[in-house]
Amino acid sequence: MPTLPWTTPNTPPAGAEAHVFASRFETRTLWGALKFLARTPFIWRQVGRAQGAYGATLKAAPLRRTFWTLSVWESPKALRGFAATAPHSAISAGLRGQMKDSTFLTWDASTDELPLHWKDVLRRFQ
Repeated sequence: MPTLPWTTPNTPPAGAEAHVFASRFETRTLWGALKFLARTPFIWRQVGRAQGAYGATLKAAPLRRTFWTLSVWESPKALRGFAATAPHSAISAGLRGQMKDSTFLTWDASTDELPLHWKDVLRRFQ
């Protein structure tokens, strides 16, 4: 599973401002990476039903124990609502001990720029 394709759960209005959230996770062990992968489909389904989600994708390098997520939301409140709801809330809490390093980035973008491109997002992590 190198990259999950961009999915658009809710069609964003043209020309609106959106809240972008990107994360980079590195697990301590390969076992932790496998646990992350095993739980990904549950969260991916949740994103597909999430109120205020304008788009999402995931990039995985499991043998390097590294994962990146990218999602775009109607607002920071919509993102917080998603993160606080099961299964995301329980899965993220359960994986916390598996993480070696986590980095989170947020910024605003126009919905006219969607979908965002991994090349531009990964540059922000450097």
